[in-house]
Amino acid sequence: MMLEEMIEKNKIANLVGGFSIKKGSRSIIESLNYTAELLSDKNNMVLVFPQGEITSLYTPQLEFEKGFRNVLKKVGEEPQIFFIANLVDYFSDTKPSLYVYFKEYENKNLDSEKMQNDYNQFYSECISENLKRKDEQ
Repeated sequence: MMLEEMIEKNKIANLVGGFSIKKGSRSIIESLNYTAELLSDKNNMVLVFPQGEITSLYTPQLEFEKGFRNVLKKVGEEPQIFFIANLVDYFSDTKPSLYVYFKEYENKNLDSEKMQNDYNQFYSECISENLKRKDEQ
């Protein structure tokens, strides 16, 4: 789930089951309800950009959109949540490397502000880990 403008820029998202949400439209409620419905079934996986868009890896702090909070409130049982961060770095190589970090989010109270803070802490740790890689080269 991502903003409609982002899906239009990243057409591959449509090919892998991505769906858009249009900020400021009436259809936003339908999209949020659909997301909550998908997450209520443990057999489904939904990749959510809670900040609403794909952002630069140089963005130091992500701010989750209000719609994500609404999805969390509507999900019946606690969904399994993973934090993911993708960092691209060249270091001293001519070709970039992709470093994918992920961890299961253990806090089950689904408070979106706490989750946002916890994600930003995770993201900061990922950047620190990536910098250690650079120092080891």
